[in-house]
Amino acid sequence: MTVKQLSLISLAETAKFYTSLCLGTVAFLSVFAFLFLIPFVVDPAINSLLADYEPEPVTCVTTDHIYAEGLRNCSWSSCREGCTREATKCHQIYVNYSRLPFREWRPWIAIQWDVSDTRFLINTEGCGYPPNTNCSDFARQYAYKFSGTPFPCYYSRTYPEIVVARYSWDDTLRHLVLSIAIPNLLFFASVGMLSYWYCPGCGTSCNKYVHHFPTEDEEYDDDGY
Repeated sequence: MTVKQLSLISLAETAKFYTSLCLGTVAFLSVFAFLFLIPFVVDPAINSLLADYEPEPVTCVTTDHIYAEGLRNCSWSSCREGCTREATKCHQIYVNYSRLPFREWRPWIAIQWDVSDTRFLINTEGCGYPPNTNCSDFARQYAYKFSGTPFPCYYSRTYPEIVVARYSWDDTLRHLVLSIAIPNLLFFASVGMLSYWYCPGCGTSCNKYVHHFPTEDEEYDDDGY
């Protein structure tokens, strides 16, 4: 075997080693990414789909707003900045809502409220993370001087007492599919490649389906077999 051939073999082995290292790292990180996404994306998305929100926004109006401080006074909150800690400061917003689509609302229409004085949440979980979630801005948008002004909202057809400010069926489903598909595809692709390279039985099980054609150096018996 020439020096050039030895160099090529050494280069191929080195490339295989670093590729294997990268694949192992990808598989390891994929597991942790999926475990991280379960409480922050997968569970909220599933809960939103199970709640079966009305896809078209209906008409809501704020009836009461309470700003409270302390764990005892914040048994619930319309908005929390962070989903893993208890709220020590909270905005509690109550609304009436009508199943009248908001696009059909006009100032001169007398609205018949279907549900009165129910809790109003920023989303299904009632929480989020900056910069997408800012509870002070949320309160200023739906309470204070805007109390009594109709605005669009989404109610749950499964749990009619649940009303949220933000909902999109397309975005929810897309986030759910991506958060499940991408980490799992990366994990199985990485593990599959590593198994093919380093599992002794994998190559054998694959090669047994490949037809073997004799070379010129192979000898045959007198019968031609």
